[in-house]
Amino acid sequence: MTLASNVAGLPAHADAPAPGRDFSRYRIVPARYPARTVGTIFAAGVIVVVLHSVLSNPRWGWDIFAEWFFAEPVLVGLGRTLLLTLLGTTFGFLLGTLLALARVSGSPLLAALSWGYVWLFRSIPLIVLLLILNNLGYLYGTIWLGVPFTEISFASWQTTQLITPFLAAVLGLTLNAAAFSSEIVRGGILAVDQGQHEAAAALGLPRHRQVSRIVLPQAMRSILPTAFNEIISIAKGTSQVYILALPELFYTIQVIYRRNLEVIPLLMVATVWYLVILSVLSFVQRHIERYYSRGALRNPPPSLIAQALERLRRTIDQGTARSTVPAVPAPSAGAGLPARSGGEIRISCVSKSFGALKVLDDVNLALRPGSVTAVIGQSGSGKSTLLRAINHLERVDEGFIAIDGDLIGYRQDGETLYELKEKDILARRVDVGMVFQNFNLFPHLTAIENIIEAPVTVRGVGRAQALAEARELLARVGLAEKADAYPRQLSGGQQQRVAIARALALRPKVLLFDEPTSALDPELVGEVLDVIKELARSGVTLVIVTHEIAFAREVADQVVFMEDGRILEQGPPARVLAEPDHPRTREFLAKVL
Repeated sequence: MTLASNVAGLPAHADAPAPGRDFSRYRIVPARYPARTVGTIFAAGVIVVVLHSVLSNPRWGWDIFAEWFFAEPVLVGLGRTLLLTLLGTTFGFLLGTLLALARVSGSPLLAALSWGYVWLFRSIPLIVLLLILNNLGYLYGTIWLGVPFTEISFASWQTTQLITPFLAAVLGLTLNAAAFSSEIVRGGILAVDQGQHEAAAALGLPRHRQVSRIVLPQAMRSILPTAFNEIISIAKGTSQVYILALPELFYTIQVIYRRNLEVIPLLMVATVWYLVILSVLSFVQRHIERYYSRGALRNPPPSLIAQALERLRRTIDQGTARSTVPAVPAPSAGAGLPARSGGEIRISCVSKSFGALKVLDDVNLALRPGSVTAVIGQSGSGKSTLLRAINHLERVDEGFIAIDGDLIGYRQDGETLYELKEKDILARRVDVGMVFQNFNLFPHLTAIENIIEAPVTVRGVGRAQALAEARELLARVGLAEKADAYPRQLSGGQQQRVAIARALALRPKVLLFDEPTSALDPELVGEVLDVIKELARSGVTLVIVTHEIAFAREVADQVVFMEDGRILEQGPPARVLAEPDHPRTREFLAKVL
């Protein structure tokens, strides 16, 4: 579009040029910013002055610098510095991650032990810790491996022989780094939205898989910047092991300049090598951050590491496909959604309180297999809590919920009920899918990766079969072309349809919808409701918390109206929505219809 066409539409009172005037040959002069020019000149001047001062002053001893920069003793000391950095970083962050997981665990004693470790080793200066470890033989003559508080010993060593200066340095760097890295990792874990934990749990993913596949990859975005600061601190902190007379880079430089008295040139050798180390770390940090930022931006910049890993993954996948996996035909347009017969839901005398607030009060409800139930009521009436209780994301205070006769959260033995462990609850959740109000897609996984994660991990479906079924599901919800898109690259309606496909991938008996359209723009509501209408004909038992009264009238077999944690009315939509018995139902409908 030309500039002439832009100004043609200006109102009559604007200073528009005469009709037919051609601006295409005009020269455009960019706006000038004098302050920027002054700042640029000033910065350039500072750089020139500093470089001239450093390079022209013979006392810097650049000839001495050049002589020693690649000298063998310096390179040996550099290698030891790099080794200490690598070992301190690796062991420090491994121990720190375990401490962070212990800190956020459900065990008060384990969390207290982790807190005590962090408190102690963040308080002790590194140089003091190194000296204590190097003189550990004064406190303990031998170190032995055996059963505590008994005479049973498997092996023992003389402390002075076992704890060499190098091992003392590694231990000191590890123990010090673990205390700081623990808080870095814990901060990253706490930064992951609670909805991500619930979405992973609702899919039945094992706890270790929730942490390794869902939580930690997202936490890495918060962890990495401060983690690399800590790695840089470890690299520089290796200079403190000079106190142990360990010939790393800084100690080697000290030995050399004490002999030739060329202090500044030799210190510059150490400085430049530290700059090289930190520059390499900064380069690696940049590309690792790009890798873990996948899904955070609509159009992320390419990452060299991500590209290399993707090429490697494709090579492996292609080799596996050629050797073991037959070609999978594309699904036909009329293929149905994977489904199974619906489950019966029985809710008996269920109550739930949050402190003094009772959100569910003696709720009783029976839903037949394959039925579609719409739960309506004002905000705060207990609808969402009831839904979460069916999936055992909320543990009820009283009463029981059963799917096809199996109690959620308990194992029956005669007349005794035993509360299930978390791994057993996760296994039972596989039959109860859930679609959340705010989607809760995993932002670091593509649409198709979101869908296949639970079938592969929980159901044990082969990856090729899971991919084929996921593509079929995406096609049925109208998103076949969005398989490799990240959630942030999708509209709200598209994200909700992916969330539905993800829940369906496990072929649940029951599918729960927690206000599936409340987070959507009005224009996007229809596309999600159309998918739910199709599901209503699939045989899966649906329970839908919704404010869409017209939708409930069209799709639901029965409507449940809740108020203050109680079910005030239930029945067919034609009766409850047209001729309700309870006055509170009539009052509510009068406001929303």
